Amino acid sequence: MSKATTQVKDITDATAARAQGAGTVTAPIGTPDNPSNQVFTVANVITFCRLILTFVFLYIFCTHGNRWVALTCYVVAAVTDFLDGQVARRTQTVSWVGKVMDPIMDRVLLFTGVLGLLVTGELPLWIPLFVIGRDAYLTCGALITRHFRRRPIDVVYIGKIATACLMTGFSFLLLGMPVVDGLGLVRVSWLPVLNSQPGGFGILFVYVGILFSAATAVVYTVQAARIIRAAEEDE
Repeated sequence: MSKATTQVKDITDATAARAQGAGTVTAPIGTPDNPSNQVFTVANVITFCRLILTFVFLYIFCTHGNRWVALTCYVVAAVTDFLDGQVARRTQTVSWVGKVMDPIMDRVLLFTGVLGLLVTGELPLWIPLFVIGRDAYLTCGALITRHFRRRPIDVVYIGKIATACLMTGFSFLLLGMPVVDGLGLVRVSWLPVLNSQPGGFGILFVYVGILFSAATAVVYTVQAARIIRAAEEDE
């Protein structure tokens, strides 16, 4: 097994990776605690189909094709998020490929929706830059923190609120309805609806999600700093 593969497994599920590496795993192969190395499983095929659907959505949406066909592809890819995991667990075909792909698919869904809205001019540039930049920042921070503590930082509640607000907002924007008048609260051009420019109602949820996302990044940064400081003091 290559070093890169070992590292990916360790990042994805350190407990299962260590147990398999040490030969101490007792769970049956294909269960969440003992993933297999299979690639072509029913669950993984579902995951790959979801991935294809997201790119079909992006192409149709960005080329101004039938918006409802595009959204149908997106919705099917999104609502079947639970399906591949359920199939894998019920058929005892949980695999490392599936464990790696599942969180990646979540981000691909988010990013393709954001990118589609950006290309069609329905979203200011700074919003996708913030969303992608924040994810990159947290990912790099998590990798650095793992050098000091193998157990990942616990998910914080405001992070879940941020994700819910962003996904709700992007969903409304993708639907293209309802459109609301500008509130005239600010005079900057990069805050549609809050300024005098009309726009999709969903942008208000996006603004709230961004505020919670920024707060989440601060919380994770503080927690990571404490972990690193504690590890250095123990040396």
